[in-house]
This record gives sequence, structure tokens and C-alpha cells, in this order.
Amino acid sequence: MASEFEKRCECARCRSCGKQGLVPVIDLGSMPPSDRLLTRENLTEDEAAFPLELAFCEQCALVQILETVPADFLFSNQYLYFSSFSESLLKHSRDNALELIESQSLDSSSLVMELASNDGYLLKNFVQAGIPVQGIDPAPKQASNANSIGVPTINDFFSSELASKLKKEGKQADVIIANNVVAHVSDPHDFIEGISILLKPSGIASVEFPSVRELVDHLEFDTIYHEHLCYFSLISADWLFRRHGLYINDVREYPIHGGSFRLYIGKTENPTKELIEYRERERKLGLDRADYYKAFAERVLKNRILLRRLLKDL
Repeated sequence: MASEFEKRCECARCRSCGKQGLVPVIDLGSMPPSDRLLTRENLTEDEAAFPLELAFCEQCALVQILETVPADFLFSNQYLYFSSFSESLLKHSRDNALELIESQSLDSSSLVMELASNDGYLLKNFVQAGIPVQGIDPAPKQASNANSIGVPTINDFFSSELASKLKKEGKQADVIIANNVVAHVSDPHDFIEGISILLKPSGIASVEFPSVRELVDHLEFDTIYHEHLCYFSLISADWLFRRHGLYINDVREYPIHGGSFRLYIGKTENPTKELIEYRERERKLGLDRADYYKAFAERVLKNRILLRRLLKDL
């Protein structure tokens, strides 16, 4: 008899390709949202918890959770994450900005946009170089902080509708940065279409994701949480971007966030040798097959057994 988790997977549709019927990977139970920390006043109240179930799509190879916690609940005034609190992330962002300034020959006539720009920690590097910027972020405190340090930021969720509005105002970007955000959105197609609308024909989008391969290889199941709706490989990201006339042309790996990869995306296709080799490595490892993720689930469950045994013996 199928479990409730398996039944939910049978009914679920892939967030990327829309296929009905996903492969169950692992059920991590009901969990409270990780970034909604309780205040002293909240301790006597029931804490909201939501299912945390991971599944795999055999058609487009996307790994995803089934539950969608409303974004306005996750990114409200109680959202406490400020990117500028992390020294390693500040350095990573500074290096990212300097590399883009040089490789794209950016100057005062250029426009750099960042989606989910948080407190302006990355865009301020462009501002300091005299390059116009536009940030977009849904978290009120973070957007307010960015504006206060001279990084113009729209306090809103990014969408194709907002992108069309900005384009009508004459704003199209030479560079669009979207770090650790595509995996957070419940409608990735609307989000990616927004990028396609705002990107100039010769522009470049720099998009970072936590790597699902690193998650699996290093057993990083603690990085599965409700903000991260999707867990991308190059294979699954390529499937999504192509549907919107955007092409991944290069890839680079970084140790940030437990292992991430950055994609360089344009409106014409010109893949580097490194990108072709990276995609082939993923296929050889099995990132487009369910068995790869089922083996991961078995290792997670084994780890739980060993941890319980250790705690019992203390």
C-alpha cells in the first residue's frame, strides 16, 4: 500500500515542466520555517510547521519539495536574514562584482539589476564603481537598509509583471544578478520570463544556485528547508531557462552555501568547453536519474539510525 507521501507525489506536478507524478525521495516530517525564529512573546503559542518532502521529476530532472509555504509568510518583517552579516559572503559578492565589471566592461552608461538583492551588500560594489544599479527585494527591513546606503531598491517580489513595468520605464539591464533566489520561487517560469524581459539582447545574467550534487555527495540534508523549493543541477536549470529563450553558456563552482555553482546566461547560445564537460559529468554521475537520489535518501536514513544509537549510548 502506498504511503501518504507516495500518494502526494503521484498527484503533484513538477514546478518546472508540469509533469504529473513525481518520484518520492525522502520525507523529513513537518518542520517550522527555519528563518522564523520565535520571540519570547511567541513561546506560549503554537509554532507553524509544514511538511518537508523531497521529490524528483524524471522528465526534467528537477529535485523539489512538495509543499509551498506562502512567500509573504516566509519573507515578512520576521525574516531576519541579512546577507551583510557574513564576511565570507561579502567577499564572495565583492569578487563577483569585480569580475562582472571587468568581463562586461561596465561603466556609468550600464545598468546592473539584482533580484532578491537583500540589504544591498552586493550592489554597493557597483555603486562604488560609479555603475547605476537597481535592486529588487521583498523583505521590508532589508530593502529599507539597502535604500539607506544608497542602493536603490524596490520592495516587492520580482515577477514578469514587474519586469514589464520596468522595461516600459526604459530600464533594461546589461547584467542581471540572481543569487540563491530562483530556487525560492513557486513559479520559476514567471521569474525566468521576467529575466528574459529585462535583459538586453547583448546582456548577461549571472545566476547562482546551491548545487544539488554537493547536497547529495556531502549528505547536506540540513540544507533542505521551506525557502528552497527547488534543488538544481545544470541539467534541470538548462531545461528551465531554454523555455524562455535563455541559454547557459558557462558554469563555475564555488564553496559558498555548502557548494554552489554560478551560471552565465545570455540570449544567444555559445557554450564553453567547461560547460559541456560539466553537463557530461552530471549525466555520468546520474543526476538525471531517480536512483541517484534514492541512494541519497538511504544514506540520510542510515545517518539518523547511527545518530540515535550514538545519543542512546552517551
